Amino acid sequence: MKIRSTAAAMMAAAVVPIAAQAAPALQVRGGWSRPAAAGGTAVGYLTLVNKGPADALVSAETPAAQRVEMHASSMAGGVMRMSKEQRVAVPADGQVTFAPGGRHLMLIGLKKAFRQGDRAPLTLRFASGAQLTTELAVSPTAPAAVGAMPQMDHMEHMAH
Repeated sequence: MKIRSTAAAMMAAAVVPIAAQAAPALQVRGGWSRPAAAGGTAVGYLTLVNKGPADALVSAETPAAQRVEMHASSMAGGVMRMSKEQRVAVPADGQVTFAPGGRHLMLIGLKKAFRQGDRAPLTLRFASGAQLTTELAVSPTAPAAVGAMPQMDHMEHMAH
């Protein structure tokens, strides 16, 4: 009997490390988008948190839109400008925020309207080969933890 109980204890101990695995190094927090019309463009906001080595977001996709582009906004001479980004660095043990008035994801060619309360799946791919799947919650304002910011007009992106 003692052999059997010792073997059972050893097997139970071997299972603990598997069950107690660390959280992934890359995480997504606070994903959201404002309501938008079918065929139009929605804007995705979120925060990427990296608890590991430096990485870079290289692409994003959703079945809710024809394509997703990464953009950065900047103010120069009193004029807001937007530029497409091919990759977004995510620093080691740091974070990157996609928020109104700054970096954002453009969901171009919506296949159906984004209505308040909807959730849109989003897949993010990184230079390391990591892939994260999350959702954007559709709301007219940012979640309370993110803080509401003024809406920006992205209609000029329709020509892309």
